[in-house]
Amino acid sequence: MRATGGDNSDAWRLMRHAIRPQRGWVVVGMVLGLAWTAARVVVPLLVRGAIDHGIEARDNGSLLAWTGALAAVGAMQALATGFRRYAAFRVARKAEADLRDRMFAHLQGLHFAYHDQAQTGQLMSRANNDLNQVQAFIVMIPLTLSNATAVLAVVVVLLTINPLLTLLAVGTLPIINVVARRFGTRLHPKMMEIQSESAELASVVEESVSGVRVVKGFGAEPIQRARFAAEADDVYDASIGANLVRSRYWPILELLPNVGLVTTLWYGGHLVLDGRMSIGTLVAFNVYVVMLIWPLRMLGMILATAQRAIASSQRVHEVLATERAVVDPPAPRPLPRRGPGIASGAVDFSGVRFAFPGTAALVLDGFDLRIEPGESVALVGATGSGKSTVARLLPRFYDVDAGSISLDGVDVRQLRLHDLRRAVGMVFEETFLFGDTIGANIAFAEPDADLARVERAARLASAHDFIDELSSGYATVVGERGFSLSGGQRQRIAIARAILSDPRVLILDDATSAVDPTKEHEIRDALAEVMQGRTTIVIAHRPATIALADRVVLLDGGRIVAAGTHQQLLATEERYRVVLASAAQRPPTDDGDGAGTDGVLDAAEVGS
Repeated sequence: MRATGGDNSDAWRLMRHAIRPQRGWVVVGMVLGLAWTAARVVVPLLVRGAIDHGIEARDNGSLLAWTGALAAVGAMQALATGFRRYAAFRVARKAEADLRDRMFAHLQGLHFAYHDQAQTGQLMSRANNDLNQVQAFIVMIPLTLSNATAVLAVVVVLLTINPLLTLLAVGTLPIINVVARRFGTRLHPKMMEIQSESAELASVVEESVSGVRVVKGFGAEPIQRARFAAEADDVYDASIGANLVRSRYWPILELLPNVGLVTTLWYGGHLVLDGRMSIGTLVAFNVYVVMLIWPLRMLGMILATAQRAIASSQRVHEVLATERAVVDPPAPRPLPRRGPGIASGAVDFSGVRFAFPGTAALVLDGFDLRIEPGESVALVGATGSGKSTVARLLPRFYDVDAGSISLDGVDVRQLRLHDLRRAVGMVFEETFLFGDTIGANIAFAEPDADLARVERAARLASAHDFIDELSSGYATVVGERGFSLSGGQRQRIAIARAILSDPRVLILDDATSAVDPTKEHEIRDALAEVMQGRTTIVIAHRPATIALADRVVLLDGGRIVAAGTHQQLLATEERYRVVLASAAQRPPTDDGDGAGTDGVLDAAEVGS
């Protein structure tokens, strides 16, 4: 997911739209900037008056008046500086916050196929580092405009004092402009490269931290260190390239403004010696020239910041410009009402064909399955047969390429995504818990749920007893991703999380794979109660879990090749027995809940 460069207009448009809601504060900043400019331009004139009318004329009263005016203008300049910077930073920080909120919301709404390909480190880099670069440039915009206004005003004042001396003072401006433009052109691709390589480095760090158990389990620390060192070297090389560009152009941008000061002192000094200019005027003129030096010196820094911001904005724009492949319909339909005596949860897959984006191989090809309200169906098949794909198509994690899927008679593509996904509860094979309390994890979809509902869901999932034994019970904070708990404990909490939302359809995607076989009967009993009267799709490998379903369907090649009860298929379908025997040889999946006998138990059950 490297930045592609793109059109600079996209980057400028992004920043312009980010600033637009802050128009009021932009105007305030501009007014304050004009006040600051006016005070700054007046100061040298007051200095000239104090020298010529006070010091040269030896007039104490006049000197006091001029210095008093100078103090008042200085105070006004200081106040304008403070409020101007506040306005500038407020605009920049608000724009950054709005962009970050917008980017986060967009990422949350992007389809699964996008997240299948995107690197977490890249996305984090764009949401943090790149937006910080955008903010750093936006804060300089009003300050730069104030400096530009001050430069223009100073040049006008200088022309009124002495046009020839002004020409000598600002004669290097055209050269500075040419050098600055070349500097920006050379620096932009280097900034793009730095941002891209920094994101790659962040990806390595994120993967190494998130996958630290795998890294340590395989003793792969040296491999990850080598990957990190390689990416760090790439960042170093890109940074050195950018610094070489800076070192080539920045000294010129530093030198040229001082040339104007030298010529001003030389020629202006001769004018004073010849009596054609007062000392106060020369001092004021040189103060004005010095006022020009800092903005001109800043030009290189402004250009560097602008190029980095453009590169960052392009990277942010790439994410925001990504179209959502799975969206709400223009005119969504509601699901039929639920209630006592009203059957709900009918699922119908009709002629479904599907291949994952970017691949040609069909995972499902003419898949047909009708599940009645309250019926439980187990999907069984070899790896790659499409079981989990079926589970992910129902809540529209992906859209079908052909055919249709309906829930209670409504095509899922005609439902609001929020309504659909609240109606379909899912327990994934890979359990993810948030770094929060156990109670908050169970009530994730309904944070306002009371403790009684949370406990009921936990009891149904056979999680209450071990939660109650923890030091803080439901208030216990789990570690990152819940790794402070065993695999079986995490999975039971995930089951409770799905139960709490009371979905019409419950999908159990290998939900008991990490459960201790000695405890599995407890969860099976709980699941049997939860599944009672609720449409359930069970994806499982353990025969005892499969047997909970009213009906078992065997998948092969993206289609249903056999259907019946668990016992019927065991007795009549050789392919079914082969799949179960193969599943029984799978390695244990638990990380501490004692499921190391998983394969042994299943092998025994298959043989029964």
